[in-house]
Amino acid sequence: MRTPASTKPPQIDTIRLGDLTPGDADDLVRNADLDSVLYADLALAELSVPGALIASARFADVSADETDLRGARLNEVELDRVNLPVVRAARSQWRDVRVTGRLGSLEAYEVQWRSVHFVGCKLSFVNLRGAELVDVAFTDCMIEELDLGSVVARRVGLRGTRIGALDVRQAELHDVDLRGATFDGLDGLTSLGGATIGPDQLMLLAPLMAAGLGLRVE
Repeated sequence: MRTPASTKPPQIDTIRLGDLTPGDADDLVRNADLDSVLYADLALAELSVPGALIASARFADVSADETDLRGARLNEVELDRVNLPVVRAARSQWRDVRVTGRLGSLEAYEVQWRSVHFVGCKLSFVNLRGAELVDVAFTDCMIEELDLGSVVARRVGLRGTRIGALDVRQAELHDVDLRGATFDGLDGLTSLGGATIGPDQLMLLAPLMAAGLGLRVE
């Protein structure tokens, strides 16, 4: 008998930043080219860098009322202890990115993420609809609403993460590990194929499965 294949975990690459030059806030503009820079202890009304190329950079203790990353490309970037209540990052590309802190609402539909790790983050509404996710991990995070509708996801993990409402309608999931995550509500039960859950989660999903099949449990 063939042994069932185990769920493949996300492969998160280690970010190795070399010598960084203190960044100039005046360079945070549309289509900016930021390489090997450090922004620290910065408070902005708006962090607007749509279309920017940001490589080998660290943002530490940076806060902004609104953040615009639409169409930006992030490569080897650390967002450390950031406070970004509103983030618009649709159609951006992130590779080797690590995030800690608070992001509030994250509008990230149709993004391409590879080797992205959120650690201990608090997020309200996360819109990843239509995204391509490869090697993405949420560790010890709190997410009020997570929209994974129509995503293509490979090797995604949500260890120790609390989710209020999870939407996976029309998603294509491969090695998506929901073990260790808790969620209060779920949309798209029939699209969970390719995800891994634990026995306790299966018991919690049983009423939703019965309702989806039109079963009466007495």
